[in-house]
Amino acid sequence: MKHKLILLFTLALSFGAKAQYPILVTPQWLKEHQHDPDLVLLQVTFLKFEYDKEHIEGAQYLWPGWLAPDSPYGNYNMPDAKKATKILRQLGISNQSHIVLYHVRNEVSVTARMFLTLENLGLKDRVSFLNGGMDAWKKAGFAITAEVPVVQKGKVVVHPGSLMVDKEYVLKTLQSPDGVVVDARMTNFYDGDPTGNPRVGHITGAKNIPYTEMVDANNLFKTEDQLQTYFSPVAAEKSKELVTYCFIGQTASVVYMAGRILGYQMKLYDGSLQEWTRIEALPMETTKK
Repeated sequence: MKHKLILLFTLALSFGAKAQYPILVTPQWLKEHQHDPDLVLLQVTFLKFEYDKEHIEGAQYLWPGWLAPDSPYGNYNMPDAKKATKILRQLGISNQSHIVLYHVRNEVSVTARMFLTLENLGLKDRVSFLNGGMDAWKKAGFAITAEVPVVQKGKVVVHPGSLMVDKEYVLKTLQSPDGVVVDARMTNFYDGDPTGNPRVGHITGAKNIPYTEMVDANNLFKTEDQLQTYFSPVAAEKSKELVTYCFIGQTASVVYMAGRILGYQMKLYDGSLQEWTRIEALPMETTKK
């Protein structure tokens, strides 16, 4: 009787637990799970021409502007919860869905931003990223189509979280021993090369993990061991929270994803330097001689 009770308790935990899906999936994994009933496959590109021409069977088109709208105070903001709910439901997304995102060519950063946005809308651990995107899928020899799938409307209920933070949060992190602010731009901009913003350099006290180093020449995320070589000098302890930023909050999403892959606690300063450089009271420094 005791063993039966233990078994029943274990089964109850299993069914009650929230599924956690891998952050990165391979083309072979996607091929094997392509027709899973809860899988929602989304192609992310700046323009829809590529999707209209060809896409993976069952994939729908996700325009970044739907979930990262611009405003008079900056590019790439968090979407309104009601508008986001409408978009996600039209894409067939429910709270039990497993969403797989993929990019075309080198559009890794915008797709990573959609990954972060979906996580921040309450779908954390339910979003995966096809490593290598469409190019990796084709290289594996798998088929593509121009047929647009018929999708049943989803029932997702979004729960906006706190993965995207403001300038006050960054200032607080700079003073905390439990957090690190990370500049995700290329090192020359971190050091002080001109960018077109009112001020050059980086947020005072920020460390540098260039987003360009997170992926290889084939736009595949590097191995965990390779990624760790960039993160260890910045935060050897994974208990530290990393708040990353860039120009507008797009390319920093690649570093956000890399940190998630490694198991770090990650957040993103959405205003990034587009906002920070325009508020003179906020500290900046350069390392360029």
